[in-house]
Amino acid sequence: MAKVKTTLSIDEGLMRQVRVRAARTGRRDSEVLEAALREGLGVIDRIRAKAALGEEAAHDLAHRAVHEGRLKPPPRKSPSRSSRS
Repeated sequence: MAKVKTTLSIDEGLMRQVRVRAARTGRRDSEVLEAALREGLGVIDRIRAKAALGEEAAHDLAHRAVHEGRLKPPPRKSPSRSSRS
């Protein structure tokens, strides 16, 4: 697929996350951004198709679902038996 060069204004914290993920996975920033866009747009399309929602309603629902997942604290690990004295 042909590539198009573009300029975006992106939140600096978000761009930092992109750069960290790119470094950890050995990919370029543009590859990480493209994958994230494809995934995000795919989620919106699937929600819209399943729920018979319009573009705006599907986007809002996807946005809420992503942020609800981020707000949940990670599960706590119980101490292993080997670390107890």
